[in-house]
Amino acid sequence: MNVASEFAACSEDEIKALLDGGTLTVYSVARPITADRPVDRSGVLATFKFASPAFSGDAGVNFSANPVLASSVGTPGFARACKADGTVVVDFSAGPGPREIKFAEVSCSQGAPVKITAFKFIAEGGWPERPDYYDAHPRPGFAMPMVP
Repeated sequence: MNVASEFAACSEDEIKALLDGGTLTVYSVARPITADRPVDRSGVLATFKFASPAFSGDAGVNFSANPVLASSVGTPGFARACKADGTVVVDFSAGPGPREIKFAEVSCSQGAPVKITAFKFIAEGGWPERPDYYDAHPRPGFAMPMVP
């Protein structure tokens, strides 16, 4: 997880409590380097609403609806969790592989159901992506980051 600086001193349990009644918005790839930066190059794929409480003991995460319908087409890359008032709390890795959020399908299609099948917390700084891909803005005519 990548916690917004305002909540960096919070424990995992405090972060879970902040998300009561909030939202989890799933985006395509190209996540911002920190949760403090706006999302500017990723499309919204789906939005989940956390129940209150958002997390409960061994039951894990609670949503008001799971699955939800996809709002556009794409492959999940990350998800941004916000408090009920819209304040950004944390970004989570999402998609296949060693990610915090797993889905029933690899990609999303507009109007099709998007279902979260697994949700876990990975410690701050434990993102599976390479740091040189953060904030990547590939454009025609520009080289992609080089593999060392």
